[in-house]
Amino acid sequence: QAGPKTRNLRMLFLLLCLLSLWFLLPWLRGPQAAPDRGGRNLTVLLWSWPFNKPLSLEGDVCWDMSGIPGCRLLSQRSLFSTADVVVFHSNELEKQRRALPFDLPRPQGQRWAWMSLEAPAATPDLRRYSNVFNMTVSYRRDADVTIPYGQLQPRETAAPTDAVPANKTFPVCWVVSNYQTRHRRSKVFQELKAVIPVQVYGRWSRKPLSAGALLPTISRCYFYLAFENAISKDYITEKLWRNAYLGGAVPVVLGPPLKDYQAVAPPRSFIHVDNFTSTRELALHLRQLAADQRRYREYFSWRRDWEVKLFTDWRPRLCAICSQFSRLPQHRVYASLHDWVHL
Repeated sequence: QAGPKTRNLRMLFLLLCLLSLWFLLPWLRGPQAAPDRGGRNLTVLLWSWPFNKPLSLEGDVCWDMSGIPGCRLLSQRSLFSTADVVVFHSNELEKQRRALPFDLPRPQGQRWAWMSLEAPAATPDLRRYSNVFNMTVSYRRDADVTIPYGQLQPRETAAPTDAVPANKTFPVCWVVSNYQTRHRRSKVFQELKAVIPVQVYGRWSRKPLSAGALLPTISRCYFYLAFENAISKDYITEKLWRNAYLGGAVPVVLGPPLKDYQAVAPPRSFIHVDNFTSTRELALHLRQLAADQRRYREYFSWRRDWEVKLFTDWRPRLCAICSQFSRLPQHRVYASLHDWVHL
């Protein structure tokens, strides 16, 4: 039987062990306020790079580019069984249905995501993909994961309210490559130019603009025709965000209904074609506005508090899946993806 001295030594040893654990515990846990950059909580596998243009996935891409922790992006198909989400770009699915890995055992709980930035008119027939996909990743605001072409975000510091390019030399400009007479925008353009001069650039007019010349050229115009090539729900592309807003011209928009623009753009930052009873009425309004500097400048007042953020890289779009994943339904299956796209 142990004596009092032995029992005291045991108690002292136990106390020292407990104290050591107490001091080591915060170190083992790490800084509590910092996001978990090392722990991989969600793995997203991209099955095929959009348009066969791969990008680097080295390092902690989602943390470095978007500040999203715990999000691992992969493109190696051999790691299919480790993925929480597998993303399939719609353009690559157009070739054949067997592009999907139906022959591989699908882990329980793995979700398949359909991703596209194309309007329904440019989307392949999706009726063969009924009851296949669990998620939609699209520019549409009602998608499971919304990936817009651009958006406005609050400025950290207010900008001057008179930030209007001073070198305006032409009433209206339009950059167009895919000109087709069946498009509504082509009809509106033809009617518009009969009343007000429209300077046209792009492959169709044989006046292509380099990337470096695009925005400086648009900045010399009072108005820019941000005409979409398809009229579809929420389909608002770089024609508004980059060409008009960053180019420093007031956008004249033709695309989805007015309410779709109002949901993403400030009041008096654009002019919608549908607000006028005729194209002639629109043209006369543009002429009057260009001649009234006070009213014209009002279309730039939003720049004081907002700035444009463009999305041109597929990686932040994939990272957005992680940031929105926890709020998504766990057992959703799209019985008819085709019907959803063509809503």
